[in-house]
Amino acid sequence: MHLAKKGLRALGIAESFRGRERSTLAGVVMRRDGIIDGFGFGEVAVGGTDATDAVIALFADLEREDVNLIMLSGCVIAWYNIIDPEQVWRETGVPVVVVTYEDSEGLEEEIRAHFPGDEERLEAYRRLGARTARTLRTGHTIYLRAAGIDVHEAGALVDVFTLEGKVPEPLRTARLAARAAMRYTCRQR
Repeated sequence: MHLAKKGLRALGIAESFRGRERSTLAGVVMRRDGIIDGFGFGEVAVGGTDATDAVIALFADLEREDVNLIMLSGCVIAWYNIIDPEQVWRETGVPVVVVTYEDSEGLEEEIRAHFPGDEERLEAYRRLGARTARTLRTGHTIYLRAAGIDVHEAGALVDVFTLEGKVPEPLRTARLAARAAMRYTCRQR
């Protein structure tokens, strides 16, 4: 991937949820130069196992062949609904970078406590593997997982899309869109 290319496009996907049923996903296609080039939306079940399929469907619904990178704001969303970055990459053909913002000891104990006996969910979490810390040019540290791309190149791409702080612009914008869509949907129900 050519980092200097203005037309480099990332699809940032983030979520927002309230309550215990559905979580709203928003996807924002953003060019490297900051121009927003598209939006997509989806839903996942809170506490469900449909997050990977929902991310793949959101990408497919956009019908975009010019997206160079899928950027996820975490891969354990909507109360332990786990996104499999490897599967997203295999099915879309687009490299995936998962960005998180805090160091942690992991979520196995929380998954066991909330979903006793759910070995499939635990195994899905374990398959995610370790995260790699990366200090951005802004001075903030983030944690990455990557599929279909070297984690160091993934870090460089995240750095390019981060204007300030530690949240890359495609993810910051997707989070805002998800929150607005979730609020609107909640008022309509």
